[in-house]
Amino acid sequence: MKIVYLTAGAAGMYCGSCMHDNSLAKAMRMLGDDVLLQPVYTPIRTDEVDIASDQVFLGGIQVYLLQQIPLMRWVPRFMRSWMDRPGIISAATRRAVGTDPAKLGDLTLSMLRGSHGRQASEIERLVQWLETEIRPDAIIFSNLLIGGMVPVIAERLPQTKIVVVLQGDDLFLDQLPGEVRSEAISLCKNLAAEVDTFVTYSRFYRDKMSELFEIPESKFDIHPLSIDLKPFRESTPTTESAGATGVEFPHAKSPDEFRVGFFARIAPEKGLHVLAEAFERLSRDSANSHITLHAAGWLGEHHRSYLDKILSKISNAGLADRFHYHGSPSLAEKVSLMQSFDLLSVPSPYEDPKGLFLLEAMASGVPVLQPAHGAFVELIEATQGGECFPPEDIDALSHQIVALSQDRERLMKFTSVSNRLLDQNHSIEAAAIRMRATCGR
Repeated sequence: MKIVYLTAGAAGMYCGSCMHDNSLAKAMRMLGDDVLLQPVYTPIRTDEVDIASDQVFLGGIQVYLLQQIPLMRWVPRFMRSWMDRPGIISAATRRAVGTDPAKLGDLTLSMLRGSHGRQASEIERLVQWLETEIRPDAIIFSNLLIGGMVPVIAERLPQTKIVVVLQGDDLFLDQLPGEVRSEAISLCKNLAAEVDTFVTYSRFYRDKMSELFEIPESKFDIHPLSIDLKPFRESTPTTESAGATGVEFPHAKSPDEFRVGFFARIAPEKGLHVLAEAFERLSRDSANSHITLHAAGWLGEHHRSYLDKILSKISNAGLADRFHYHGSPSLAEKVSLMQSFDLLSVPSPYEDPKGLFLLEAMASGVPVLQPAHGAFVELIEATQGGECFPPEDIDALSHQIVALSQDRERLMKFTSVSNRLLDQNHSIEAAAIRMRATCGR
């Protein structure tokens, strides 16, 4: 099959969805399909080999200027085309995540209106390219929020299957001002009617988005969340200061240390502050002095003060020597660091629709401890790779960390069972077969 996979770049940020899209497109190519991973808005950023097209459609600079300066649409395209160069887009949008929410809301609505929005000329350029140059058998959208052109595609490429992956659309919508959010949801409902199949990674998110966008359950396929397991299986954990990948840790791991890890974007919605609070509480007991906390993940400038507050609180509690932030590691560094953890916890306060970091931890031989909400419950039940605690119960989180630090046999059981189940159901190769089937039906 010829498949176009439209993936939304994240303005220079490491994005779990982009990385998953890249891995999945690569695995689908290995099945023999002609898969083009096509970025929109900005180039994608991954921690592995990037197979995405060098061309960017709906370039972030043009999309933004067409919204702010409507007369831009009368400027001939050949005079604007330089703004779509990946390097220029990356440089100009590096701080785009700090855009004023009101402006972001208007832009979101305009993009959802597709050929009736201010970016209609750029929508038309993408649709013409699909219609005249590519003519794919299927188009996969990495979320519905980039799907403003779906009705036009459905009309002009009637034989093309339209598949939309839902994976965090609600979180973005919830950050919009009230009236804008309501209108955006209404526009999404209209777009959803033109989509052939929606893919989610859990029953929880299928049910949530089915209700939000009024999509019949019959239009959903549920695919188990998957990752490329190979990078996490190709090296072995170590307690030395230099990991098996050759990456040096800023702090060597002592034999009696129990290392709790956090690996996700450093932002309030991922819950590092929750884990830090639990760590501070359990550390009040001197019997837990062997427990340390290590965090890593992409940090945007607009969230630097968030991390600074956490660091300040940890320091005031006298725990600065037991908490370490490792920045935003490369893939090799991530694998080496992940394998040094004894337990991973990313206690997101919101109901996360995925949880790729859980599979990465389990593939590294590390059990997980997560709040019992969102997709986490289903994922942990499916993998048997850890346990849950009551959401927002920081005391329960701290108590379970301590209990697990004292029960190595239970931790080893989590690891042995999850290893087998990951291979069976959560490899990127299995995900490619499922997505191929969805696109071909």
